[in-house]
Amino acid sequence: MTVTRLGYTDMHTAGEPVRIVTKGYPALRGPSILDRRRDAKDNHDHLRQAMNYEPRGHSGMYGVIPVEPSHPEAVIGVLFTHHEGYSTMCGHATIAIGRWVVDQGLVPKTEPVTRFAIEAPCGLLRLACTLEKGEVTHVRFESVAAFPFARDMTIHVPGFGPIVTDISYGGAFYCILSSSRFGLDFFKTSVDELVAAAGALTDQVRAHTALVHPDAADLGFLYGTILTDDASISDESWNLCVFAERQIDRSPTGSGVTARMALDHAKGLIKPGVTRTFKGISGEPFTGKVKGPVEFAASDAVTIEVGGQGYYAGEGEFMIEANDPLRWGFELAKKFGDVRI
Repeated sequence: MTVTRLGYTDMHTAGEPVRIVTKGYPALRGPSILDRRRDAKDNHDHLRQAMNYEPRGHSGMYGVIPVEPSHPEAVIGVLFTHHEGYSTMCGHATIAIGRWVVDQGLVPKTEPVTRFAIEAPCGLLRLACTLEKGEVTHVRFESVAAFPFARDMTIHVPGFGPIVTDISYGGAFYCILSSSRFGLDFFKTSVDELVAAAGALTDQVRAHTALVHPDAADLGFLYGTILTDDASISDESWNLCVFAERQIDRSPTGSGVTARMALDHAKGLIKPGVTRTFKGISGEPFTGKVKGPVEFAASDAVTIEVGGQGYYAGEGEFMIEANDPLRWGFELAKKFGDVRI
């Protein structure tokens, strides 16, 4: 019997999973990382499904496919996977990969800080890993150019009426707004209701608003919506990131923190060098800090430093038997009628 084997290491950052493919994935073709991302989508997507979907994964699973980098400064390239497909940037996975790269010996350990770069589909990310007695205790990364795309945009959302939102880019595009704009208390409203509101806004923006990134057409799509509390700029704040097809980020969302900090800087609410703390639904924090302006083909572009820590959760090898009808995984149906179709 033919059996496909995929090795993996499981990590998490602030509770959000990071499943790293370590063995068995084919080499991807193309001169750039975006070309390799297309190759993964077009020719090997069944492997993403096998790793992310049930019975091996779950509805909140997130993954990383290490690839050869196309940027000369990068020690490794990474493709980010989730239930809907492939994202262009992921901060929580970048933090976990930072620790993994050091532990795998892909870079020499230097105390107190080991510095290197990795290549994501959105561009080059510079990492700084704090080491104590040879162990990584904290990871920071400097983002690609982040910028606000639209401010105070009014979108009609069925069931809620006109909603005013901002859209910002932090490696991926997000709608960013407080839940109170939907008339929902961030801390008292059920998560299901918050997700429904965020998802409804995402649907409308995707249907009616074209997003454009100056570097590549592949980057020009709305990844999701981030709902926030109404904390003042000097206090810690909470994020609920609803991305892809209503997937919930357990962490504060690294690319979301990036997009949010860039937006607040453009509004004049926060200055470079000021650190702010963000929490997601796990309660574990990320930090964000505006590094400063950057030359880029978009107004108010800055780079952001995001910090956190990844932890190991397990490792092993998946077996995919050729005669297994569910060998490439399945998504849990919302009703039995969907299974019968």
